[in-house]
Amino acid sequence: MINIYRKTAVVEGISYLVLLFLAMPFKYFFDIPEPVKYFGWIHGVLFLVYMVILIITSFKYRWSIIRIAIYLVGSVLPFVPFILDRNLKKEYS
Repeated sequence: MINIYRKTAVVEGISYLVLLFLAMPFKYFFDIPEPVKYFGWIHGVLFLVYMVILIITSFKYRWSIIRIAIYLVGSVLPFVPFILDRNLKKEYS
């Protein structure tokens, strides 16, 4: 389960970076809103999947509320999911 969580977190993190650093500039600098519409939708679905897998994984490994909160807050900060993934890899390998 931890590997599924890690992979989901990385994919969700990548979708967030695409939304922030590709789609948003297209919308606000070039007046092309379509990338935000599509990548925002994709990111939203991935975020919901991430949340479900985070909940399942946290129950399975009996993570504390603080740890869950760190992963939740980290998921909305650019690049933090990759740092957390590296830490999880060290911890569970």
